[in-house]
Amino acid sequence: MVEFKTISAGVTAADAMVKAAAVELIEAQAVCPGKYIAVITGNLSAVDAAVETAKKQYEEQLIDSFVLGNPHVGIFPAIYGTTQIDHVSSLGILETYDAAAIIVAADAAAKTADVELIELRIAKGLCGKSYLLLCGEVSAVTAAIDRAKNEAKSGGMYLDSSVIAHPDPQICKSIL
Repeated sequence: MVEFKTISAGVTAADAMVKAAAVELIEAQAVCPGKYIAVITGNLSAVDAAVETAKKQYEEQLIDSFVLGNPHVGIFPAIYGTTQIDHVSSLGILETYDAAAIIVAADAAAKTADVELIELRIAKGLCGKSYLLLCGEVSAVTAAIDRAKNEAKSGGMYLDSSVIAHPDPQICKSIL
């Protein structure tokens, strides 16, 4: 994924990425506040080459980028709101200042403990901020949020987080 300060740079960079290597553009859109994200998939070396092309050619407008070699299977359902959750024993919430950091943090969280990603909200209607919601047993959620927090802090994008043991059914209904 790449995230740019301007829509113009983002669209142009996304075009350069798909021309630079055999990758598939799975999401490319404007997000708040007037930023642009592009998410690609493909062979790891092709994805690396495409992201490097965008980073080098549009460095001044780049906010952040990442390449995940083996993304957790729960990432895409959480992004697209298709995750099916039956029960929330405890709830973890983490917020970041940008879009790229939340996906990397969510991947780290999901690979750390036995948790389910509920939602990844990527800078839409949030003035550029992003958040994740995940659930599982309290100890697993705590470990996952701690790992995600450390991941987001390493890039300077961490904003806030919390863990709620046994959230009220009204809260669960509002997030599911």
